[in-house]
Amino acid sequence: MQFGIHLPHVGPFANAETISAVAQRAEELGYDSVWASDHIITPRKIESTYPGGRYPVLPEFPFLEPVATLLFAAAVTSRVRLGTSVLVVPQRQPVLLAKQLATLDVLSGGRLIFGAGTGWMKEEFEALNVPFEAHGPRLDDYLEVIRRCWTEDHPTFNGRFYDLPDVGFYPKPVQKPHPPIVFGAVTPAGARRAARTSDGLYPMFLDAYADPGRFEHLREAVLREAERIGRDVSGFRLYAFASGLVTGADDELARREPRMTLTGTASHVISDLELFAAHGYSHVTMHFHVRSGTIGELFEIVERFAEEVLPAAREIEARPFV
Repeated sequence: MQFGIHLPHVGPFANAETISAVAQRAEELGYDSVWASDHIITPRKIESTYPGGRYPVLPEFPFLEPVATLLFAAAVTSRVRLGTSVLVVPQRQPVLLAKQLATLDVLSGGRLIFGAGTGWMKEEFEALNVPFEAHGPRLDDYLEVIRRCWTEDHPTFNGRFYDLPDVGFYPKPVQKPHPPIVFGAVTPAGARRAARTSDGLYPMFLDAYADPGRFEHLREAVLREAERIGRDVSGFRLYAFASGLVTGADDELARREPRMTLTGTASHVISDLELFAAHGYSHVTMHFHVRSGTIGELFEIVERFAEEVLPAAREIEARPFV
């Protein structure tokens, strides 16, 4: 299994010093990747249903833009992969986004993981003057535009939502044929879209009390759609985004019933990760609980997970997707 850290680019730690320090420490400790999430603005009134439960970001919270954040992280690291978790693609101009992400891949030496999604917050689309209607099909067009810009010498596209004339688009990304595209989805329709457009599925909301098997039906949806379109998905990967915390045996969280997934003693967390692997997750991005609200505790948690969990978790083999 591989492991990533969600960078603290949202909330009180969203500053250059902390993000630089966390990215560098993650690399030093052997984590495989660092990730950044995406929302451009936070409406003061949200009626849309957040897939993860209650949307936790207040309008006043700092929320650094993810591509710029990852470019910054790339400049202070040399090995960790750089993932978007996930970009709301239909809100963005696709050729410009293709250029930004290609730039990130080039300047980082080929470390981009492109996490993409349709988005869920209608109010954010409206505030950005982007139609929410048909945002799923629009994403299909935009991803194809991005893929062609990345891979073709004469990229052109004529679709329902975008027309691209023959243009020059350089440089291409370092990774060939292109950086991995991981689709964020928690519904069968999203899983089918992933089978058509992406290299992996990222059902992000494996939250504190979630059963890692609750998205097993999404695997079946990917396989059925892949069979329908004749696509080989043997190399397809499952990514998980999960909250967690390694505790001592005498910590209250270690004794809580029902115990939170990926929270508890190191042996508890490793046991949980074995369940994740049994359901096919080969990469887990951790969002660590910081109960005291201090940067010192964040570093303690990051280091404790690396020391007590990573060595054993590295030996866990994830179930093949097919």
